[in-house]
Amino acid sequence: MIRNKPIVGIGTLPLLLGGFLTTVPPVFGGDAADSAHVTTLLSEAKTQAFQVKEDAVTMESFDRMAVSREMQAAMINQVRDHVNALVLTEQKLQAARPDASAWQKQAINRIAPFLEEFNGYTSAVIEHLNREVPHTFAEYKDYLEANADYATDLAQLIADFVDYGRTKDRVEELKTKLEIPNR
Repeated sequence: MIRNKPIVGIGTLPLLLGGFLTTVPPVFGGDAADSAHVTTLLSEAKTQAFQVKEDAVTMESFDRMAVSREMQAAMINQVRDHVNALVLTEQKLQAARPDASAWQKQAINRIAPFLEEFNGYTSAVIEHLNREVPHTFAEYKDYLEANADYATDLAQLIADFVDYGRTKDRVEELKTKLEIPNR
């Protein structure tokens, strides 16, 4: 009987440690819950990005049509206004970043460079229309095309992250409904 006590004692220690270690990761390494505020801002950014995309694609089509310089200027002003609104939303996302979950932080990190690059091409188009910087028609056409491409990619990126968040929420709802345990 003395022999069994040490075996039980040795067997109990790993079980206790195993139980302790399985409860530690959620406390220290767990993902923060999704921020409802960040989710709302991402949805807002998605809408704004699609507006910018539509504007940029329309503007890019102007090089294939006889559109007056005034019409082009009015359109690029609309693009600029929509981009400025998107920049404000991105700034709000940056401010809300500390409360964001891991995937939301990744979304915020990935939006900023796209927006910065897009802003550069928008500025180049404005400079061309204002004749501040002399560009050839080929360069102008390239800026319009790059603007449309970046706007399209940015809109799709944000939409993909918003879709991911919705899908993730739906999976969690189903797990709860079906009483599937977490790992």
